[in-house]
Amino acid sequence: MATAHELQAVADDVKLGAGVYLAPFVNLYGCEIGEETRIGAFVEITAGVRIGRRCKISSHSYICTGVTIGDGVFIGHGVLFINDLNPSAVTEAGELQGPGDWQLVPTVVKDMASIGTGAVVMGGVTIGQGALVGAGAVVTHDVPDGAVVAGVPGRVIGSRRRVTA
Repeated sequence: MATAHELQAVADDVKLGAGVYLAPFVNLYGCEIGEETRIGAFVEITAGVRIGRRCKISSHSYICTGVTIGDGVFIGHGVLFINDLNPSAVTEAGELQGPGDWQLVPTVVKDMASIGTGAVVMGGVTIGQGALVGAGAVVTHDVPDGAVVAGVPGRVIGSRRRVTA
């Protein structure tokens, strides 16, 4: 029977802080995970991602290159981050796209923010400190500190009292 460690793909260039918990079936490449962060099963985190301390990344989430996550952030189940605003399989000439054929659009999630299950976060946005993104929301614009955002596209529907730890 395989151990939890044998069911993880953690590249040699991953930096894990003290006390990080990794569930089985986690894929990590070239990223940095802060101390005491918990990462659920079937999560993939790609190169260049930085995740702060004491975060919770729930199962089936995908965090792509260009994403920076602050301290104490909650990411719900099945949350997707997008880092390319013009995705395409081929160039205008019909050739398969290569690494130089697209532009990375960074995304920032500030400290103590929470992103609900099934949310999609488009590239180039900042989710403010202590903000709450509702389940299933599609975040297409910056979210102010302490705001509550819901819907498709995501819109501010209120504010959250808890902005800091």
